[in-house]
Amino acid sequence: MKLLTKITKPILLPHWSQDLFIAIPRIVCGYLLAFNFGADKFGMPWSPVDANLGLFEVAFWFPGDVANYGGIFAIAPAFFAWMGAFAEAVGGLLLLFGIQTRIASFLVICTMLVAIFMQQIQNGLWNCLAAMGFLWVAMFFLILGSGRFGIDYLLTKNKG
Repeated sequence: MKLLTKITKPILLPHWSQDLFIAIPRIVCGYLLAFNFGADKFGMPWSPVDANLGLFEVAFWFPGDVANYGGIFAIAPAFFAWMGAFAEAVGGLLLLFGIQTRIASFLVICTMLVAIFMQQIQNGLWNCLAAMGFLWVAMFFLILGSGRFGIDYLLTKNKG
């Protein structure tokens, strides 16, 4: 239990206004990942109707895209597609609300590294910008945690 508390407990900045300021990119990126980028690939209650996705179902085209990356991705494309879509949709929700922020950040970092280097980089740096933005924000919150304005703080504020 101590390890989970250590992973969950955020680093607090000296003044609450600083925590409020840094919560903005966490909330915005979490929202974008969960409701835009992830919902198109992964069945969530708010996924677009035309995507025709059941709950936690991966879009039919996504495993094929993942298999085209080659290597280990070609061996288990359905698994990696599900993990990537899960990291965006559910990891985005976790970031949005500041729940297990460091774990969610790790999942987003892994997914964005794959998106950058396996999918987008051959199309030029410009096409990598969205994934790079999510990557940098997730790296930041991997270290800091949610700050005062996340559920992680509420769960751990009275623990050593």
